[in-house]
Amino acid sequence: MLHHFNYSSLGATLLALGIGVSSVVGWVTSHRASTAFAQESPTATPKVGGFPDVTPDYWASPFIRVLAEQNIIQGYLDGTFRPEQPVDRDEFAAMIRQAFNQEREKTIPSGSVFNDVPNNYWAAPPIEEAYETGFMTGFPGRLFLPQQEVSRVQAIVSLTNGLELGYNPATTAAATTPAQQRRASKKPIFFPLAFSALMEPVLKTATLIPAAVTPATTATDSKAAEPAAPDYVQSYYQDAEQIPDYAVEKVAAATQEGMVVNYPNPKVLNPNDPLNRGAAAALIYQALVRQGKLQPLAENEEANQYVVVPTSENNQNAQAAR
Repeated sequence: MLHHFNYSSLGATLLALGIGVSSVVGWVTSHRASTAFAQESPTATPKVGGFPDVTPDYWASPFIRVLAEQNIIQGYLDGTFRPEQPVDRDEFAAMIRQAFNQEREKTIPSGSVFNDVPNNYWAAPPIEEAYETGFMTGFPGRLFLPQQEVSRVQAIVSLTNGLELGYNPATTAAATTPAQQRRASKKPIFFPLAFSALMEPVLKTATLIPAAVTPATTATDSKAAEPAAPDYVQSYYQDAEQIPDYAVEKVAAATQEGMVVNYPNPKVLNPNDPLNRGAAAALIYQALVRQGKLQPLAENEEANQYVVVPTSENNQNAQAAR
């Protein structure tokens, strides 16, 4: 009764205005059809990297677009990328395999080194390669935990380990610009550590190469001017105290090399939050920039504001904190 009354009242009103009911119904039908076509049309909503769920206004779209064009990252069978979905360890290993071509530090003779990764597991090859190249390690009991979510800090540690990067306080103390820091950086020497009691992956720590002492500077003065890794990360991240102890130097190294990307606030690392696929693309992109395999984002890209850029001001603040 209520619907009949409404339609009757509408019809009477339209007739009084000299507008036919059929004209209005036709317009509504046409409008709905055109709206549906616009939603389904490939040109209505631009796709980044061919992914229908990554639009140009998504914060990580520039990173995703380039990596997709280079076939470094791929989507799912339905064509989506799912940028906000957390990344599991097996998935991160697959991304690493596509992105990097590092020399293997060790070789698995046969079978899997991990008890929870059978030979027929879909990600067994990339997991094996990520292990052999030093990007990823396991947990006690020869476990890899392939379906465990990767945290942001674990991803940063993984990338710095695989690329053999270490925090160099001498570089931080001497350099005043990112370009100078890159030119002054030296390759560190790594030694493996035993598994920690907190079940963290096996990590490697860098033996830092001391800075050359000039005639005007004594070794003691040089060391005093070099900020320690905790001071360095404190100067960049408001939540630096949340970084696990095992990862402080690795985060410092990644920051020093311009590899860290924090959305929505570059000063907040959120180290223990799950890494989503959009953020994974950003970190991998910056790691490839550091290797010289990709160009940095254009200055006019909005995503640039989320890249943590080493600055002389932060370096000075870190030195003052000692």
